[in-house]
Amino acid sequence: MGAGATFKGAGETRIGGLCHHWRAPCLTSRKGEPMFSHIILGARDVETMAAFYDAVLAPLGLVRAEVEDDGGPAGMMWTLPGRRWPQFFIQLPFNGLPATWGNGTQVSFAAPSKAAVDAGWQAAMAHGGTDEGRPGLRPHYDRDYYGAYCRDPEGNKLCFVHAGEMEALF
Repeated sequence: MGAGATFKGAGETRIGGLCHHWRAPCLTSRKGEPMFSHIILGARDVETMAAFYDAVLAPLGLVRAEVEDDGGPAGMMWTLPGRRWPQFFIQLPFNGLPATWGNGTQVSFAAPSKAAVDAGWQAAMAHGGTDEGRPGLRPHYDRDYYGAYCRDPEGNKLCFVHAGEMEALF
């Protein structure tokens, strides 16, 4: 647990004064800002993956942004309009080896509404993703946890989730 986070009990963590279910994907700092600056997934086919993520992330309010050439491998970035952080990237791996998905790894995207969860999952299914769990309430995670699960065309597991506290992120 990071600074300001204390374990509170079975399935619950207090972070920055906000109480979140332990499986919730949106952890925040003490000031309420997103905890993560950026997430990078390796890609074997950047163009195919970019088309997938353009379609899937649009219902969540994320847009593709310009990436400055920093001498690293080719890639693409998405973020919320007008915000620098957090960022989501796909790119060829730095080490030159083929990208692979991580067993036990999942990237969970906060959604502004249940409809956005539905739309993100439907876009994934229409653009080469595979189903890992249709949209719906998952009260065993939290009373208002509405999520959907899929894999992108290269096998990375994704989650789209909406819960009450997440509305403040948008």
